[in-house]
Amino acid sequence: MDDRVPKLDQDATETSEGSRVGRDLINATIPFAKESVKLSWWHVGSTFMLLTAALAGAGLAPWWPLRVLCSLLAAMFMVRTFITYHDYMHRAILARSRIAWWLFRLYSALALTPPRSWKESHNYHHGHVGELSSSGFGAFPIMTTQMWREASWAEKTSYRVTRHPLTVLTGYITIFFFSITLLPLLRNPARHWDSLLAIAGHMLLIGVLWIFGGFDIVFFVVLLPMTVASALGSYLFFAQHSFKDMRILSTEAWTYYRAAMESSSYMHLNKIMQWFTGNIGFHHIHHLNVRIPFYRLPEVMEALPELQSPVTTTLSFRDIRDCFRCCLWDEAGQRVVTYREASRMAAA
Repeated sequence: MDDRVPKLDQDATETSEGSRVGRDLINATIPFAKESVKLSWWHVGSTFMLLTAALAGAGLAPWWPLRVLCSLLAAMFMVRTFITYHDYMHRAILARSRIAWWLFRLYSALALTPPRSWKESHNYHHGHVGELSSSGFGAFPIMTTQMWREASWAEKTSYRVTRHPLTVLTGYITIFFFSITLLPLLRNPARHWDSLLAIAGHMLLIGVLWIFGGFDIVFFVVLLPMTVASALGSYLFFAQHSFKDMRILSTEAWTYYRAAMESSSYMHLNKIMQWFTGNIGFHHIHHLNVRIPFYRLPEVMEALPELQSPVTTTLSFRDIRDCFRCCLWDEAGQRVVTYREASRMAAA
């Protein structure tokens, strides 16, 4: 996936206690990186059917509270649907299926996730997660306190806006439409022509629903569920690599193993949310081996003791607050700090 893969050889393979680390632990996950095609189709097919049913209810239900309920339920199914697309793009599921190719291309054209820009940015993310970045390509940027002190007013403003909670909560526009779809098209139209198809497909869907059903159909079938699903999906991605006890690694120290175990969180969720989010909370395992199907991630954690004590976060108010406060990396203290803490350190 990335030129960083050979760095696996730089990891030790065993600790003094005999626990597997580095390349040895990654090798231990390989047996789980095999899908059951029948099971993959069961998960994909049932998820798409449930999403379709919920959207139909959101558009056709005669009572508006029921339409709101169906719309919010559709938003949760959208999150799960996106995880199936995410795994397909990683070639973890249905990589050889022509039907899946068409299904997910159609999905990407309606859900503002064009394959080229998504794959390009997401692969970069997997090859650089846990490193310093002021650009935020493929992820949210992270600066050191020194970089922050030396940054211009415009750079600081851009950084704050990119990592602000409102940017995450309005991910439908800020992340999916603007960052994933529109920006790649503007930067390189010839390469990212599928972004144009995604925008056209999404706008066509909205237009057709508006013409035949009116604004209320558009609101309940597209705008409300996409807003909720995008906000949740954007926050999950943010929290997976911006949390209280995360570590930022130097280029020399970076390896897939350390990026997965030290710069990727495990989000502990109840069984219902775990299902709706497609086990993406087992994110440290996903970063260890992207070819493991999402439905096998809990199995991996249960089977490998070395993966059972990750840095953990939740969807509690306290953890959400802490994730958004983790703004800058203090190289001296080897920890994430708030803007206020960085200012106090600079003054001292």
